[in-house]
Amino acid sequence: MKPGNKPDPYTAKAHKEGFAARSIYKLEELDWRLRLTRPGLRVLDLGAAPGSWTQYLAGKVGPRGLVVALDLNPLRVAVPSHVKAAELDVLAAPLADIAALGPFDAVVSDMAPHTTGVREADAARCAELVERAIVIADACLRKGGTFVAKLFQGDDFERLRAMLRERYGEVRTLKPEASRKESVEIYLAGLARKSDPTVPGAAP
Repeated sequence: MKPGNKPDPYTAKAHKEGFAARSIYKLEELDWRLRLTRPGLRVLDLGAAPGSWTQYLAGKVGPRGLVVALDLNPLRVAVPSHVKAAELDVLAAPLADIAALGPFDAVVSDMAPHTTGVREADAARCAELVERAIVIADACLRKGGTFVAKLFQGDDFERLRAMLRERYGEVRTLKPEASRKESVEIYLAGLARKSDPTVPGAAP
């Protein structure tokens, strides 16, 4: 730690409470503000590693619910039996394969690219992940369901928000308190999905 830098209280709190990462507190606030979870729900967790969101979701939906956690990397935490985790490239995986894991009541995405430090490039790559998450939700999110995804602010913001407005009854933009003040990340949320799941190319 550099001289003069204070320890991050969210990181310290996460370690103390047994969570994999400080991002748990972002999801906790999103859940409180959007009412994402309740016992018995089925949730798809995209970009799940190292596993703090999965830990939180598993606790909230309980053993009568289900959390499906997908990431390129394995989870670094133990999870209960009502969590199904898989190492998967969601950009490359057939959409039908992901849809077969559902349907879900909520789709949450904390996916982010490996950053380069070039803000415009990083935002564009993050936008690609958000757009893929929207398409995945199209294929497996129940009518009335909720979608939340992390986005780096950039030129694609309005386009992605418009995509959500086509699909959801309400669209909100949120920046949780646990997000670092200097961070360009925000969260886009779609509430009350308007239609049933549809997989492109699937038989009617």
